[in-house]
Amino acid sequence: MTHSRAHRSPVSSRAARLKGSGLTEVFMLARTRDAVDLAVGTPGHPETSADMIEEAARAVRAGHNQYEHPNGDATLRQRIAESLGTPTDPDTEVTVTAGATEALFVALLATVDPGDEVILFDPGFDHFTAAVELTGAVPRYVRLHAPEWRFDPAELAAAFSPRTRAVVLNTPGNPTGRVLTRQELGEIAELCERRDVTVISDEVYRAFTFDGRPHVSVADVPGLAERSIVVGSLSKSHAVSGWRLGFLRSDPVRTGALRQVHELTTLGAAVPLQVAAGRTAHGVDPTVAAAQMAQRRDLAQDVFSRMGMKFTPAEGGCFLFADIGPLTGGRPDSLGFVRELLDRTGVLVVPGTPFFADPADGESYVRIAFNRQVSVLREAERRLLNT
Repeated sequence: MTHSRAHRSPVSSRAARLKGSGLTEVFMLARTRDAVDLAVGTPGHPETSADMIEEAARAVRAGHNQYEHPNGDATLRQRIAESLGTPTDPDTEVTVTAGATEALFVALLATVDPGDEVILFDPGFDHFTAAVELTGAVPRYVRLHAPEWRFDPAELAAAFSPRTRAVVLNTPGNPTGRVLTRQELGEIAELCERRDVTVISDEVYRAFTFDGRPHVSVADVPGLAERSIVVGSLSKSHAVSGWRLGFLRSDPVRTGALRQVHELTTLGAAVPLQVAAGRTAHGVDPTVAAAQMAQRRDLAQDVFSRMGMKFTPAEGGCFLFADIGPLTGGRPDSLGFVRELLDRTGVLVVPGTPFFADPADGESYVRIAFNRQVSVLREAERRLLNT
């Protein structure tokens, strides 16, 4: 006798719920031609320093090829602590991770339980939603209002509930380029103090703020310092995105939990690359790098505004978030626009749809990366404007 067996999916429900960005097709198309890639945030500027490359090779040859302490190379943790504006103990408050992506996931796993709510700003980096959902928590969205991409304090307050466990921030923001002010962070702090909520702040673009605008870390804000986890990275500031070196900065109690989760997820970041970064982490002058990035922002803004796009100038980071409505006759189709632009000019940008909780809200937008060499931006200008 045969028994019928109910069909069961081999894929977990949490994995099945994840949504792709829809960009794979576009990236594959770009590879088939000589495309100018202004899509992904892979740094073209600043360039990876020759010293870092040589130190990495030297570390491999010297035998730094086995396990390191999961907390991270001691010298690198010291360098990271010194680079922060906040007094930080590298032994009890800094953990080196395999990139900021792991750092974010570790921060969430160490903070929230299934069914908890996590407040996210919308639009925002699409990985935030995926990471929250993978933990079993529930995202609650607060709109950032165009064109300046600011939140309404009343709407933020209304998003809190008894189940709220964390708020995720991103300053400077991806994709918006917004830098949160001290006043805005104070408003967030007041709500989080009242509700006993942790703030997880992605500050990977902290080295790049423009026009004299300061970057204020949550770790420097009264009311947030003692309830915050800072997610950081060397990927953009040191142009080593492929090295996957990130970090977490938090108080000793939270750091203990973060390190437990980190040890079980990756055990540690690549050891020779940690050693190399620790030996050369002061090799990039952040003031010079930010000034050079601002020049590239200005060039990109000039090119795309001359095309007819509308946007608020980026306050920090390495992206423009541009409104393509004026170019689409009032019938925007973000992915269609990206495909058409790639076909016509060979310039690749990113659709705005993946950055919104409701993709329809992003149909009028594209994201443009300007952390490129000037020659690359000039080639984009030539193709887009026939100059």
